[in-house]
Amino acid sequence: MKNSLKIILVLSLCFLFQSCFEDRDDKGIFASEINDFVWKGMNTVYLYKDFVPDLANDRFMSDEEYGDYLNSFSSPDELFESLIYQRETVDKFSWIVDDYIALEQQFSGVSKSNGMKFGLRKVPGSETDLFGYVRLVLPGSDAESKGLQRGDVFSGIDGTSLNFDNYLALLSQDNYSIDLATYDNNGTPDTADDIITPGGGSVSLTKSEFTENPIFKTDILTVGSENVGYLMYNGFVRNFDVSLNSIFGLFQGNNIQHLVLDLRYNPGGSVNSSILLSSMITGQFTGQIYSTEQWNSDLTEQFFQQDPESLVNRFVDNDNGMSLNSLNLNTVYILTTGSSASASELVINCLDPYIDVIQIGTTTTGKYQASITVYDSPDLRREDANPNHTYAMQPLVLKEINAAGVTDYDNGLDPDIEIAEDISNLGVLGAETEPLLEMALDDIAGNRQLIQSPFGTELIADDSDFIRFGKEMYKTKTPPKSVRSPLKAN
Repeated sequence: MKNSLKIILVLSLCFLFQSCFEDRDDKGIFASEINDFVWKGMNTVYLYKDFVPDLANDRFMSDEEYGDYLNSFSSPDELFESLIYQRETVDKFSWIVDDYIALEQQFSGVSKSNGMKFGLRKVPGSETDLFGYVRLVLPGSDAESKGLQRGDVFSGIDGTSLNFDNYLALLSQDNYSIDLATYDNNGTPDTADDIITPGGGSVSLTKSEFTENPIFKTDILTVGSENVGYLMYNGFVRNFDVSLNSIFGLFQGNNIQHLVLDLRYNPGGSVNSSILLSSMITGQFTGQIYSTEQWNSDLTEQFFQQDPESLVNRFVDNDNGMSLNSLNLNTVYILTTGSSASASELVINCLDPYIDVIQIGTTTTGKYQASITVYDSPDLRREDANPNHTYAMQPLVLKEINAAGVTDYDNGLDPDIEIAEDISNLGVLGAETEPLLEMALDDIAGNRQLIQSPFGTELIADDSDFIRFGKEMYKTKTPPKSVRSPLKAN
């Protein structure tokens, strides 16, 4: 019975992935070349395929029906969006782009930026009005040249006050001016009576192509007689893995006994970089399971049949022959906020079964799915991509599960020591008196504080929300050949 079901599945896949379009002069099936790519790609790799009726393997009874379906959409973007499963609650992270070159640049660390990393919160006492605050300023950026500093507050853009209806449009522009304001905590710890007062001039900012080094700050601190490494790491970017390994070589050479890993503004990135970082923090678990992957039902079965090990990610001791500098720690302190997402959360979740992960700050974003870049080519890879367009998709394709079976943390990962960033006292990043780092150092010294700080209003958005794939967790991996090979660009 099982073999019969497999034969039926193979036959249905062969039918669906045959060339669905003849030349226009032949049978007159008028369907978009790009729409064909969109549907076939999503039918092959989309994580939530089983929950989308239009992606079912038996959805179409004929080429003509398939062609009519594709022609009913005015654009590839419209078709793609129709195939997303519960956009507002489940899949908030799948995207399609019409320029995969820009996408590739972003994954290498290059994107348009003015260098201002910010957060947005509700104005105290209002359900509609927002204000922004500068979290950090990137070295060498336009924001740095304009004198912006961590802790600066702004209430509007180009003279227009920020609110829920306009903030996306206003802050998505390449050129804008922030209208400065002052933040007054009114002398009380209760944030409900805090006041945002417009005034103080404006600062004009311009976005340009910028390469951000995710290794923002490192230091070696001392608690008692023990050395503590501090690393603020703001993105899992493969191009900087060698530099990251060098930092751990420095830590190793200075006999680091404790590590504070600051991921508070890290929106994620490469799964492979997360494996390397976790292996550098530890080192004693080489070869053991870091995470396992769950793809859609068709692909999970295909991977399992061809190579079950391909569904497993393991701790490593090298990166393409480069030996890793590992600290062999049994405890790590990780600083988080609501902006800590995807690969940042993966590090926390996947280290947790092995060592004591002490999370300090606030609850993370809640993203455990990873994506791959899907090109219009026979095997979905960049090589041999259809030269007639530059569309590509970045759909969610798998869930990462830690060695204890934990995944689906939709509401984020909760801290062990809860402390929110206080806008009236953000502190200097990396300074021992900065509140989140100070909390970690106190705990290392044996003086754990459990008193919560004032939370203020909820974080509504941050700068990474204005960049497609800003909170992406991605892999460079394609489906098994038995599934890929029938996917043709027609």
